[in-house]
Amino acid sequence: MILLEKVSKYYPHDKVPALDEVSLHIAPKEFVFLVGKSGAGKSTLIKMLTREEKPDYGKIMVGGIDYDFMKKRQIPHLRRRIGVVFQDFKLLPNRTVYENVAFALEIVGVSNAEIKRTVPKVLDLVGLSGTEKKFPGELSGGQRQRVAIARSMARQPKILIADEPTGNLDPENSWGIIKLLEEINNFGTTILVTTHDEKVVNLLKKRVITLQDGKIIGDQKDSGHYDLDGTNIKIQKRSLGGTPAPAPAAPAAPAPEVAQPQAPVAPAEPKPEKKKTSGEEVIEKMRKAKAEEDAKPVAKRRKFIH
Repeated sequence: MILLEKVSKYYPHDKVPALDEVSLHIAPKEFVFLVGKSGAGKSTLIKMLTREEKPDYGKIMVGGIDYDFMKKRQIPHLRRRIGVVFQDFKLLPNRTVYENVAFALEIVGVSNAEIKRTVPKVLDLVGLSGTEKKFPGELSGGQRQRVAIARSMARQPKILIADEPTGNLDPENSWGIIKLLEEINNFGTTILVTTHDEKVVNLLKKRVITLQDGKIIGDQKDSGHYDLDGTNIKIQKRSLGGTPAPAPAAPAAPAPEVAQPQAPVAPAEPKPEKKKTSGEEVIEKMRKAKAEEDAKPVAKRRKFIH
């Protein structure tokens, strides 16, 4: 679960805040796209989640951890619960595929026996079985991104953040990476992807959050489309039953030339008493009970909660 409540971040010399009272909730197991133009605040938001930056105002909670009460020594524990995949892979060039993935486990103190069990499984998950002894320079861009995903998933995080994971890839490899993230999401991992890839967003039809000048200007919960300025969001709201345009008024009937005398109106019969709803009945019973209680001598009254 990811929760941001009125989060703001200001940088010196910037005309507008990097984040301006951003509030959002991402439920466990959701797949969410975060879109926006360069400088909209996407990277700053991710830095807030990974605790690389602190907000100036607002509250952040991730996986039940309240960042207001987090100490510096607890940040590594937080980052073990959040996997992050970067556009430029950030692999160790002098280590093999196996060693790159194993390194993520070594730094958190996982035993060698556990590493030997985990790394092959994760590489198989991302479709890289048989590449264990290759170095990053021997791999294609799509394969390197898969290694980066495998490294992030080795610690089995509940949340995976992918920052422009297809930015350096061709369309075929881009689609393969997105389908891999969707498969990981099907296993129960919450996925947050920042992207400029319009085709991918429109094909997957997942939830789409749009940032502009540090503010959320759109949150399409279902069947979202790539949208940078809110245009598609407004169209979608109308198509989903927004406020319809007023219907043209019917032409008024012509008034009679001569007013006819009207017959005296008989007094209206009393309308039958409207049947009370269950909620009204409960309120009426409470009122009667309190009135009866107030009528009793003080010594005989029982406590009445109202």
